Amino acid sequence: MRRTAITGIGVVAPGGVTRDAFWETLVSGRSATRRITFFDAAEFRSQIAAECDFDPQAAGLRPQEVRRMDRYVQFAVAAAIEAVADSGLDLAGEDRERVGVALGSAVGGTTLLESEYVAVSDGGSDWLVDPDYASPHVYQGFVPSALASEVSVRFGAQGPSAVVSTGCTSGIDAIGYGHQMIQDGEADIVLSGAAESGISPISMACFDPIRATSARNDEAHSAARPFDRERDGFVMGEGGAVLVLEELGRARARGAHVYCEISGYAGRGNAFHMTGLRPDGLEMSEAILDAMRQGDHVPADIDYVNAHGSGTRQNDVHETAAIKRALGDHAYRIPVSSIKSMVGHSLGGIGAIEMAACALAIEHGVAPPTANLTQSDPECDLDYTPLVARRLPIDVALSTGSGFGGFQSAMILSREAA
Repeated sequence: MRRTAITGIGVVAPGGVTRDAFWETLVSGRSATRRITFFDAAEFRSQIAAECDFDPQAAGLRPQEVRRMDRYVQFAVAAAIEAVADSGLDLAGEDRERVGVALGSAVGGTTLLESEYVAVSDGGSDWLVDPDYASPHVYQGFVPSALASEVSVRFGAQGPSAVVSTGCTSGIDAIGYGHQMIQDGEADIVLSGAAESGISPISMACFDPIRATSARNDEAHSAARPFDRERDGFVMGEGGAVLVLEELGRARARGAHVYCEISGYAGRGNAFHMTGLRPDGLEMSEAILDAMRQGDHVPADIDYVNAHGSGTRQNDVHETAAIKRALGDHAYRIPVSSIKSMVGHSLGGIGAIEMAACALAIEHGVAPPTANLTQSDPECDLDYTPLVARRLPIDVALSTGSGFGGFQSAMILSREAA
């Protein structure tokens, strides 16, 4: 059985556009939510978001790359640059056909497409648009495959390359796909993760009518409140993370630092409702149990749960039920937390950011907190690590994801075993 090690981590996130800055944001319990600065959001119900203070050239992108890449692609390339450097790999010396790419995104190039439409339609006033005003790179925004192709080109990866788009579980699912590439022998190294830049008028407008996002506009820093009875929706975020996945044997042979292994991954669909969730959490619990079986884990092995924890009542109740259904009484004895309380919900990107958080939690022996949790919802009765990070040994971490369309995913990371 080929095993998958994580040997490099790169992160671009609100509150920290490098791996170390991101981790410092989490352990400090700081919220990165603020009033939207990217555009005038005065007419929107929700006017807040967790934005990245990101300088692409400072992150290592060339001016030509910045010119042609949408923001979410820039995030992925920047995170991949950091992750590869962290891994110690010299990809120029590797067999390029054994290097794969698996990345996720829920909404792809909507930021670029929206800005281009505004330009070619003169702010929406012209029904017949003028293509002369379009950027020569607008096609890049039209095809989500640009995400994987740009990372592949930057690193010369000639192995399998794919983009996974499964809503808000895209990040977990892309890393799961990369893990399966390693297991199946299709690649020895995979650059895997996800990225999203969803803080735009069209994206915000999609969530306003269904009241999914928080309207706590005058209290931006405390707006993201997973598992709190005063919550009123999630906070939009952006960002991405890329992990270097490597076949464990070759990682050991080259003396690489191994953060942890991927010991299980599974996904389920609830075939129920585009945005609705069954309160019993059955499908998510089945994904958790499947992931546990793959790694020969029992509930008592799980030391920490990184919850999807979006901050909507429906999700929080559903996820609490799923964790209890899968882990039984042990669910009450371990810390659970949602980092979305600090970095917002970056749609397809968040699953990869959360997997980076799990790997760092194992590395440092710290469970990040759930910020802003001051009044627990009586229906959510687990230990959600309120307000303050907790130091404890973490050998096995479980992360869960839930996405519109009925997607339910779970991944387990574990400390490297003999």
